[in-house]
Amino acid sequence: MRALITTLGPVADKGLGTILPHEHIFVDLGPIEDANYLTAQPEPVIELMVPEITKIQALGVGALVESTPLGVGRRADIVDAVSRAAQFPIVVPTGIYREPWVPQWVHAASKAEICDWMVSELTGQIEESDVQAGWIKVSAGDDGLTPTEAKILRAAALAARETGAIVGSHTVRGSVVLDQLEILGQEGLALDRFIWIHTQAEPDLDLHLEVGQRGAWIEYDGIGSEDDGFYIKRIRRVLDAGLGHRLLISHDRGWYDPSRAGGGRIRPFTYISKVFLPKLRALGIGEGVIQQVTSLNPFYAFAR
Repeated sequence: MRALITTLGPVADKGLGTILPHEHIFVDLGPIEDANYLTAQPEPVIELMVPEITKIQALGVGALVESTPLGVGRRADIVDAVSRAAQFPIVVPTGIYREPWVPQWVHAASKAEICDWMVSELTGQIEESDVQAGWIKVSAGDDGLTPTEAKILRAAALAARETGAIVGSHTVRGSVVLDQLEILGQEGLALDRFIWIHTQAEPDLDLHLEVGQRGAWIEYDGIGSEDDGFYIKRIRRVLDAGLGHRLLISHDRGWYDPSRAGGGRIRPFTYISKVFLPKLRALGIGEGVIQQVTSLNPFYAFAR
């Protein structure tokens, strides 16, 4: 049975409602050497983030995908504490961010060793958190993959093949994504188990369609941070090309940042439900398409 692997256990219900496939509860964007995330405590994160989750629960959002991997302050135990306080399922990743945020042990490790570490989190738990990872988050440099980033991607492909988990990559340039698809093919991973995160950052819309036509997921995940027309143009292009079944949308919002006073400025997860979807409806995009993009697509992408 296909199920989302969440902080509250496996969820096999395809009728969860909206699933936000790229958000953050907790991420440390401060200087690497400060490592503020290591001393963070769950209570202030719960205080700020549970009310934000309560807001989206009331709007019919049934789950959220946390997108903070190793390298930028991942704390699965804190995300778990927020999830349990809100009684709201969150999908947490294994995986590693791009250079220069790659931990030293990863530079020294082999592809097989990195794969084994990912599999251990996908089938067991993340560190001592009792949280099972639900997916794999990686990244790539804007100008191309470094050898270490390519090694991480290859390891992720092997771990995804072994566990059924999906791989999502923070990749800004479409040309770099094409290189990633080549590597995934070499490692034998079906491209429907890959998400191009931040697709909207690539100005060449033909590349969006090419990646979708090859079977990968394209994700427009900055909604609420740019003019809505920017996203509507891209969504219409994808739908007109018959690729609505490969499309994901999200905010890339939140989040508690321990490097900032009081956790920083929290950006709500409500924009898509309250503002953006009504605009799509007003343009004649039907409920069937909206349900596919906001509910069914993210479930089938992340379920394993």
